[in-house]
Amino acid sequence: MRIAWEDYPATLSFDELIGPGGLPRPAAIALISFLGELGSEELATRQKAADIAIRAMGITFTVYHQEGGSIDRAWPLDIIPRVIDLSEWRRIEAGLSQRAQALNLFIDDIYHAQRIVRDGVFPREYLADSVNYRSQCQGIDPPQSIWAHICGSDLVRGADGTVYVLEDNLRVPSGVSYMLENRQVVKRVFPEIFESCGILPVDDYPSQLFDMLCALAPSAAAQPEVVVLTPGIYNSAYFEHAYLAQQMGCELVEGRDLVVGDDDVVYMRTIGGWQRVDVIYRRVDDLFLDPEVFRSDSTLGVPGLMRAWRAGNVALANAPGAGVADDKLVYTFVPAMIRYYLDQEAILPNVPSYLCAEERQREHVLANLATLVVKPANESGGYGMLMGPKSTAAERAQFAELIARSPRNYIAQPVISLSTTPTLVEGGIEPRHLDLRPFILSGRATQVTTGGLTRVAMRKGSLVVNSSQGGGSKDTWIVDTTTDTAFDRA
Repeated sequence: MRIAWEDYPATLSFDELIGPGGLPRPAAIALISFLGELGSEELATRQKAADIAIRAMGITFTVYHQEGGSIDRAWPLDIIPRVIDLSEWRRIEAGLSQRAQALNLFIDDIYHAQRIVRDGVFPREYLADSVNYRSQCQGIDPPQSIWAHICGSDLVRGADGTVYVLEDNLRVPSGVSYMLENRQVVKRVFPEIFESCGILPVDDYPSQLFDMLCALAPSAAAQPEVVVLTPGIYNSAYFEHAYLAQQMGCELVEGRDLVVGDDDVVYMRTIGGWQRVDVIYRRVDDLFLDPEVFRSDSTLGVPGLMRAWRAGNVALANAPGAGVADDKLVYTFVPAMIRYYLDQEAILPNVPSYLCAEERQREHVLANLATLVVKPANESGGYGMLMGPKSTAAERAQFAELIARSPRNYIAQPVISLSTTPTLVEGGIEPRHLDLRPFILSGRATQVTTGGLTRVAMRKGSLVVNSSQGGGSKDTWIVDTTTDTAFDRA
């Protein structure tokens, strides 16, 4: 049966595929026509085929329970893609590059002269209270003065079509493997549309990542040895660690596979003996990286790793200490950072935010808890938040107490009516809210993925897109509407 797009329910939010009057947006015309002709029954059949392919390919993610257990689940993918016009994407891409550059300048400044603090642009007390500031990194000079080599910035679109940056992920950002796998699965189930649309490719990310990592190697390394350091199979992102190592042709290692010698050089255990390691793409949190410097009880890291890094004998990506900018309070200062370091205005705006650390702003937040979203400064995954409009009086009272106890640890934002997109649900196609996580590589050049990981709230009316809380995902198409020629590697 043909899909009747005229019956697609209108929402108060901006829809990514269907514009005013029920007509498809220009970049989505070919897709909407294709899906309409495909029909609802065939579309459901292809969704089942995608689900089977995901299970066969072993694409999983781990969900942790409060009781301490965990379970591996098949990656949730809705096969109706999210589409963005290339002309709009170029502006978003420029804004993300600008942001990554300013953030790296901020981190490098914080671990050296702290000019931004001295000049009063970033308050000293906020730095002193930062849980992700690492005094052990003070004075270290990483290659190219880059600290956050891989950044995942979350974007949302408001009801008026404005694209905002919701947060920046600079410690060990995850999700890029699912972006790549989503494309492979959707190409399997929709091969026809890829032959007729100008969909830009995403599959060059692993080679871009590898080249960027190789460029960080100590100058003596003619053919750098790059490894991916994982906490192990029980980590929620282990699938991604293994996937990226395989795609880059690198060794996937755990802390027990590495050792730092008396010469402050990192070596990897191999069947042929110890082999020098030049670059470590680390997916282990700072505090577990080196028991000599951070947590002495850590079995995930490598004793002496910080000595080797400080000596310039190994490169670490992302660098320890980069998380000082992975803080929702610091996030509110990024537009000021862009002005301070780059003498530019931010291309992409932040979501308007209130700092609970500031008395007048805190008073406003406490008086308006029922209408705001309150977020802890250093949590992720959608945990620890208060969704004001859906909260109870008891929950608001609890958060008022939490804010009073630790105001620096909370910010608040108005509820953004996230954009929607057509999504397959039981009973048909309905709009669901979504966000987008592009990935930015910073090295000698800055590269932004063509699109990113679109996460979608599968529950009707929900704004929570995290997979650990019932969210799903979509392939993200950046479409060049000026050409009818398909890209060979889309």
